[in-house]
Amino acid sequence: MRTYLWIALGGALGSLARAWGSALALRLAGAGFPWGTIAINVTGSFVIGAFAAFSMRSGAHPDLRAFVMVGLCGGFTTFSAFSLQTLELLQDGRMLSALANVALSVLLCLGAAAAGHALASGGP
Repeated sequence: MRTYLWIALGGALGSLARAWGSALALRLAGAGFPWGTIAINVTGSFVIGAFAAFSMRSGAHPDLRAFVMVGLCGGFTTFSAFSLQTLELLQDGRMLSALANVALSVLLCLGAAAAGHALASGGP
């Protein structure tokens, strides 16, 4: 039961951070392209990659892993928002923007997860 409470706390904090980051990106970049979602997914991918490597190497407590990887990162990253925004771009007839959103999100998030993992594990 304690693990679920840690996940819930992490999820709440991750969701608040996502809302703040999305609002900031909207103010900085405008609403024409979902830059906030991409930035949040890249950041979340980096954090989960780095924490996975760090926590395995350090033998972190399973509750800490659940808090960060399931709760915090799960509440922070926005794959469902990415999916809806891509669908809306397609529905608006913006095929190139939809394809750019998919390509940037997948490539940047995969790269961020790999970079975080490499950084935290001390090598590629």
